[in-house]
Amino acid sequence: MVSEITAPAAVLFPGQGAQVLGMGLDIAQAEPAAQRVFERAGEVLGFDLAALIAGDDKAALDRTDVCQPAILVTSLAVMAALDARGLVHAERVGACAGLSLGEYSALTWAGALTLDDAIKLVRARGQAMQAASEERSSGMLSLVGADDDKADALCDAARGDGVLLVANRLAPGQIAIAGSADAIERAAGMLRDHGIRKGVRLAVAGAFHSPCMESAAARLAEALAATELSAPRLPVVMNVSGQPTRDPDQIRDLLLRQVTSPVLWQTCMQSQIDAGVTTWLEPAPGKQLTNMLRRYDVESSVHAIKDAAALDALPPWPGDTP
Repeated sequence: MVSEITAPAAVLFPGQGAQVLGMGLDIAQAEPAAQRVFERAGEVLGFDLAALIAGDDKAALDRTDVCQPAILVTSLAVMAALDARGLVHAERVGACAGLSLGEYSALTWAGALTLDDAIKLVRARGQAMQAASEERSSGMLSLVGADDDKADALCDAARGDGVLLVANRLAPGQIAIAGSADAIERAAGMLRDHGIRKGVRLAVAGAFHSPCMESAAARLAEALAATELSAPRLPVVMNVSGQPTRDPDQIRDLLLRQVTSPVLWQTCMQSQIDAGVTTWLEPAPGKQLTNMLRRYDVESSVHAIKDAAALDALPPWPGDTP
């Protein structure tokens, strides 16, 4: 099964934290294919997801067990709109990837998961992660002005008898740590001692991608075992390994490990760059992933489809390639 990236274009799917009220709804209003994705999501979830997104209760949307299916559905609705308009030449796309939750969106777009199964799976994942966060007080801290060595040294110094480790290696100079509440508090007070300018508390329920999520992994294992995974039609670059794969068994293993393991997003992006990818597309609700490409020494063409205006402005993508 070929897992090499063979075309210079890739789609990046956003993860938790990208959610905003109203996301994707103008695209659904403009394109029936997108609207059908939202409608199907409501049927699968048993509540009107579009109405919740259209409302004014940001706290309800931000819950881990709600925002995860909401982001997945929004991203896939955008891709459905692009497909309906003939704007994405899928045969010219060499790979896709998604940050954390976005990995499920990537796998669904690539054909490894059905839409219904993906919605059920991320709902179960979100519920499991929300429950794990409520079982143990924990959190995440984004480090400003830290490299890998500084972040690792900070974790070693502040861990004590708690949990603390680098959870997200997102891009050069962009790192987040995760751990038990006491360890995070100690780390926040030791930043300058380790040459780190500042730390920003992340608005998440708990210490994602760390051992604090072990109970969530146990619950997710049951949901994954009951879900059929097919070989995706193109390589998916996975968070835990940073490498492309089309092997369903490997994908299942990496999805489970992702809950308690660091996200190696910088490695994911470097794998694409090394394979010759030069153009990326990111569907709503995010544009963080394409923005992060500025941190890499690569000439790139990026498109973030965050609203109906961006959808209307997109030329057929990717264009002719050598």
